[in-house]
Amino acid sequence: MLKKIAVLGAGSWGTALSMVLNENGHEVHLWGNNVEQMKEINQEHSNAHYLPDIRLNEKIKGYTDLKAAVQGVDVILFVVPTKATRTVAKELAAVLDSPVVIAHASKGLEQESHKRISEVLEEEIPAEKRQAVVVLSGPSHAEEVAVKDITTITSASTNEAAAKLVQQLFMNQYFRVYTNEDIIGVELGAALKNIIALGAGALHGLGYGDNAKAALMTRGLAEISRLGVAFGAEPLTFIGLSGVGDLIVTCTSIHSRNWRAGNLLGKGHNLDEVLENMGMIVEGVSTTKAAYELAEQKGIEMPITEAIYDVLYNKADVKMVVSNLMTRDGKSED
Repeated sequence: MLKKIAVLGAGSWGTALSMVLNENGHEVHLWGNNVEQMKEINQEHSNAHYLPDIRLNEKIKGYTDLKAAVQGVDVILFVVPTKATRTVAKELAAVLDSPVVIAHASKGLEQESHKRISEVLEEEIPAEKRQAVVVLSGPSHAEEVAVKDITTITSASTNEAAAKLVQQLFMNQYFRVYTNEDIIGVELGAALKNIIALGAGALHGLGYGDNAKAALMTRGLAEISRLGVAFGAEPLTFIGLSGVGDLIVTCTSIHSRNWRAGNLLGKGHNLDEVLENMGMIVEGVSTTKAAYELAEQKGIEMPITEAIYDVLYNKADVKMVVSNLMTRDGKSED
């Protein structure tokens, strides 16, 4: 069942997923808008800015022409930053000439609209040009996937056949995929855990130990579940790969850019300095704002999210925010 697949977005995750697909024998078209980066992929067979010291198979072809990249493909996988999804989806809709399976492996919420990525894709790509929308998500660092470390993730869709198709495309001896019907829970778990990862990094930067990090992750998961269920997610999704699994890996690793950004905040750097230092998109920053506003709209208590919002957008002192969280009135664990 070898397929032709277009991967839109040549960052670390898009490149790593292209490597898995190539490993499985599929024809991979990797699209990006940086001419020099695509030239490097095609001529040097590397993507040094995002995955240093990793060599790409010569069969992975880079494209800057979107129409050429998606010509005749069976599946299109979005791995672009959340803020670019709507723009790229509009461009894609203009050049698609037949319906294909649309998948995405991005993790965030659109600013202003607060919509999940699958909702954006469904709005911008007409129904007659897409067979289904699938979400690919779970505990996964691109750096580890690129060296074939063991990884398990979730393929989620309301279309079971499409979810199974994406599962089959990626499955191999080091990359295992499970299916799930709860696309809402999978997307919200993927997006909201980045907020908690900022907090985990900040605790590390402040010098706190494992007790504090465990507390943050556990209570953070409660917040993620609370908001997700309010929007129709299944509660059990949040104790699965795209919930607690993704939360663990993002809150405990230096590979996580959200963790690294939070660590710098905890060490006293301001947000502008942090973002300049990172040199890559830190999805948790914009997702914090979206989640904070959604929680206000729904009247949902999310004290950790509110605290991180205060640090990011109100320039609150990180130490004071932690103190305020710890000295809130006692309550039951729910």
